Amino acid sequence: MINRQTRLGKPPNWPPGLPLTMHVPQTTLFDNLRISAERYPDKPAVVYGRHVMTWRELLQSAESIAGWLQKTCGVGRGDRVLLYGQNSPHFIIAYHAILRAEAVVVPVNPMNLTEEVAYFAEDSGARILIGGSELFPVVAPLLDVTIAHALLFTYSEGLGDEAPAAPDWVRAPRPTIDNPSISHWSDALAAEFHPESYEGKSTDLCIIPYTSGTTGRSKGCRHTHRSMMMGCVTPAIWRSNTPESVFLGVAPLFHLLGLQGSVNCSTFLGSTMVLLPRWDAEAAAELIETWQVSHWGAAPPMLMDILSGSALQKHDISSLQVVTGGGAGMPETVNKRLKEELGIIYLEGWGMTETASMAMANPPQRPKLQCLGIPTFGVEARVIDPDTLTELSTGEVGELVVCGEQVMLGYWNNHQADLETFIEIDGKRFLRTGDLVRRDEDGYYFMVDRLKRMINTGGFKVWPLEVETVLFRHPAIQEACVIASQDERRGEVVKALVVKRASAGDISAEQIIEWSRAQMAAYKCPRIVSFVDALPRSGTGKIDWRRMQDHES
Repeated sequence: MINRQTRLGKPPNWPPGLPLTMHVPQTTLFDNLRISAERYPDKPAVVYGRHVMTWRELLQSAESIAGWLQKTCGVGRGDRVLLYGQNSPHFIIAYHAILRAEAVVVPVNPMNLTEEVAYFAEDSGARILIGGSELFPVVAPLLDVTIAHALLFTYSEGLGDEAPAAPDWVRAPRPTIDNPSISHWSDALAAEFHPESYEGKSTDLCIIPYTSGTTGRSKGCRHTHRSMMMGCVTPAIWRSNTPESVFLGVAPLFHLLGLQGSVNCSTFLGSTMVLLPRWDAEAAAELIETWQVSHWGAAPPMLMDILSGSALQKHDISSLQVVTGGGAGMPETVNKRLKEELGIIYLEGWGMTETASMAMANPPQRPKLQCLGIPTFGVEARVIDPDTLTELSTGEVGELVVCGEQVMLGYWNNHQADLETFIEIDGKRFLRTGDLVRRDEDGYYFMVDRLKRMINTGGFKVWPLEVETVLFRHPAIQEACVIASQDERRGEVVKALVVKRASAGDISAEQIIEWSRAQMAAYKCPRIVSFVDALPRSGTGKIDWRRMQDHES
């Protein structure tokens, strides 16, 4: 039982009828699947185009893949397994199969390239990978080097004519790959292996999602079933979800926003997930109408597409009860249109990979615009001076620190990062978030700035130092500084200020952008490159990125 009260008692804007604290289930994420399959065996669990998978079918497939992992690859308790693919039933089955094998999921962004995937494998110690077959060219150089074996799924496998009509890659047939280190999804299912008895506990490590840091290298967040359970049960209760709720799954499932909001939350409830492989406003509106979607976690650009296109004229989306977000700020004009034209209030929240997603949220009955919300069940939040670590008063700007059951254990094999990230206040362990916020008199928190350098492009975090490290490999670049540039659709995009080498010759910004696309995930690539004669420096000789960022803003 979480037994923490805010020092001021229950906040005045706390959702009516909800307790300040709640019990965290002492079961595991896989138990959620087993229980939902027992309760609702024939109920739709996952909808993908015209393909419908029931809870019973999802459990059976997860059990088969878990048995295959154990008996073919020797996956055992605590082993790490990379999960690398697009939104699909296969991803959800593989996720639960890894948990069923009592192993640890290491989700990987499908936009990541070979070097990035190699880092995740090497850092986590994962030797087995499950992923989409379209990503084989990325994985191939790692086979028998970092990756011992890969199980590849083709999105059309098991779907037949029921696969989504678009995009084309979903309907593509299984490729011919002649490699002894590769197995195919349908073959693994056909083997019908039975897994060993399940002994998983709520305190077991279950997932290591990676989050970038100011050092330019991603850090793995160690989450247990318990911290992840708190992170998925919280939004379900906060937003009054029920087993009859229907979730539209658009956010990427490799990211905790999608994994918690679409998969774990609905599995806990036994509700239905309607997946969209890639964002398409017309397809989203059609799915909302067809399946009477009630809850949708949407990024602001998606809502702009819905409001500005023809989807609303063709489809009835009045079933939507709650639209949530938090990856990027919602423009006030869009929020106003949602309320006036659709009767929908956009509920913003706040969370990070380290907090298993949502730790703050706006009360459904009294939300505030462009606001992080208030701390949810059992979460303590404080605003401190980032230098002295002393607590600040209401209205003052400082660093947000949080304490709660959904906070990770710490970083994977990175004790120094733990020392820099966690502090003790009043005998409790608080996570330093790196976000500069202010708290108003009603107890709501508002984002002001970032203590660390970070760019939020369409909800994806990009750390400038990581991009700069790659840019420095270009033979024409002498120096580079990466900052955020405002963008109406994505919120922010990556901009690189570049000093060319004297020997560079006549190289264009477009050539550097094109080169970058082959070096890193697309969302990290600079969309704007500006050539400068020199970069400003601070009194200590360091590149003064803050001055350039302020000038850009």
